[in-house]
Amino acid sequence: MSIPHLFRCPISLDIFTDPVTLCTGQTYDRQCIERWLADGHRTCPVTMQALGDATALVPNRTLRHLIDRWLSAAATTDQQHLPDSSSDQDPSLAALKRCLQSDDATATAAKIAALEKVMALASESDVGRACMLQLGFLPVLLPLVFRAPTLAPSDRRRAAVAEEELALQCVLGLMPSNAAAPQLDCLNMLKREAHLASFVRLLERGSGRAKAGLCRLLETVATATATTDLALIVAASPRVWQALLPLLQQHDGPASDTRASEAAVRAIAAVCAAEPARGSAIHHGVVGALFRHLSWWAYGKGGGGAVSSALAAVETLAETEAGRRAVARAPGATRVLVRHVFMMSSSNDGSEHAAAALLSVCRESRAARSEAVGAGVVTQLLLLLQSQCGARAKAKARALLKLLKSR
Repeated sequence: MSIPHLFRCPISLDIFTDPVTLCTGQTYDRQCIERWLADGHRTCPVTMQALGDATALVPNRTLRHLIDRWLSAAATTDQQHLPDSSSDQDPSLAALKRCLQSDDATATAAKIAALEKVMALASESDVGRACMLQLGFLPVLLPLVFRAPTLAPSDRRRAAVAEEELALQCVLGLMPSNAAAPQLDCLNMLKREAHLASFVRLLERGSGRAKAGLCRLLETVATATATTDLALIVAASPRVWQALLPLLQQHDGPASDTRASEAAVRAIAAVCAAEPARGSAIHHGVVGALFRHLSWWAYGKGGGGAVSSALAAVETLAETEAGRRAVARAPGATRVLVRHVFMMSSSNDGSEHAAAALLSVCRESRAARSEAVGAGVVTQLLLLLQSQCGARAKAKARALLKLLKSR
């Protein structure tokens, strides 16, 4: 069973949570259309019809009622297909939720079994995922991930760790893709010092898979509408940076460590996209860590899944005076950027970010301009201009060539 097309917001493609209708007759999720209008658009996203001043949003209660009825029926259907359910057990989603909410410290095995069922349902069925989101599973799962460390015997501790990591995978499986989704508000539990400390502990001591998952969660925190304040709290935490930055250097170990490294880069880029977070990121050594990561790909294996994100973060940080000073202090930073201006294995986005970062740095430093020229930036820029790169990358390349010509 799949979610009916009419029950999906045309912007986010997720199931409606608060459907509202524009004057054009098109229905959207409230958070999505409000963000569209707040960005200055005055057209209907589907029809592109001009709205003028007619931007009133009318709740579509009929559609909301139909979705509620459909979810109720769908939940009943999916419950009948939960894995490993037997006739003497209650297989309902409500029963799974009650099990996960239990305070019984000895019920770890039962909770792990319940988490495995949640994971299976979330991965196999869009409908099951939507039902669990609507039934409030996310706020139930998060406390299972972020809790105080146990002082139980070693076998109980191992089971508790397995429960934490499985709960984290369930959280990621249920996480809405829409950054404006109201369900993401539950992530604000990390504002509490004890929960943030648990986040840091898992980031330091968890498995490679858990670390990658936590970085994905951090990326969501940095981009979600409901967690703007939390993102700034995280960015101001020295403990978070101390746990996060070492992950950038885990690029030559097991595959799980490599995935964690790439996820960490994407999380850092998302955090640095918010202007208020940049000062803290620079203060805690993000620029140097990013260049050590980029040096590996520039002079080591030649490519990486998160190189473009790392270069995007460098470009963003180089827009500030403190960021440009940090780039100047980072050993070999200019040469690394020059090498990434045009690499056969790099994406066009990566080339664009490298050229933009160099432009910001070279505008402020004659020494940087001389070093860039000595590193062969002119040849790199000419190769970039002859490639199939985008208009913005070519504009940055031309501006940098003009600046270097006048040096």
